[in-house]
Amino acid sequence: MGDGTGGGLSEPVTRTTTDEERRLMRRIARRDQAAFAALALRYEARLLVVARRLLGSHEDGEDAVQRALLQCYLGAASYRPAWAVSTWLYRILTNVCVDEMRRRASRTAREALVDPPAAPGAGLDGRLDLARALERVPREARVLLALRYADGLSYGELARVRGISVNTVKSQLARGKAILRAALRQGGRR
Repeated sequence: MGDGTGGGLSEPVTRTTTDEERRLMRRIARRDQAAFAALALRYEARLLVVARRLLGSHEDGEDAVQRALLQCYLGAASYRPAWAVSTWLYRILTNVCVDEMRRRASRTAREALVDPPAAPGAGLDGRLDLARALERVPREARVLLALRYADGLSYGELARVRGISVNTVKSQLARGKAILRAALRQGGRR
């Protein structure tokens, strides 16, 4: 699975599936709503798993998937058939999620200036759960971890989705896992 050769999606991607999805994209570019509904139905559950992992809640994940699918529909004419449709959709989704994480970080920083956070440990039970530990992982590594472990993308697929090299994918995943592991070991301690 981790060899970067392109396998690893939840469902095997066959030549027939790929060709069928590319035909759907051509129809979507012509604003065929039935084709869009078919593509959305095929991908929304997998996209939601990734978005939930990145954004931390089901509702925010649903919003991100809806925005990504809307961008897919509106931008279908710019789709390049050299890309697998799944790769293109994951790229759109991760960009939507990263934008949301940036907005949150900016909003949190502004709120911290107005209302300083409570003292560390106040109201905490001393344990750090996975979602909290993931907050410590840098954004790009968090995106890659979610795509790799929530949907099983290969190194090569991750590189294409994020527009980076396979070696960068490997180093970001290793860095993210190390930070995550350390955060989980620390429990609630800072």
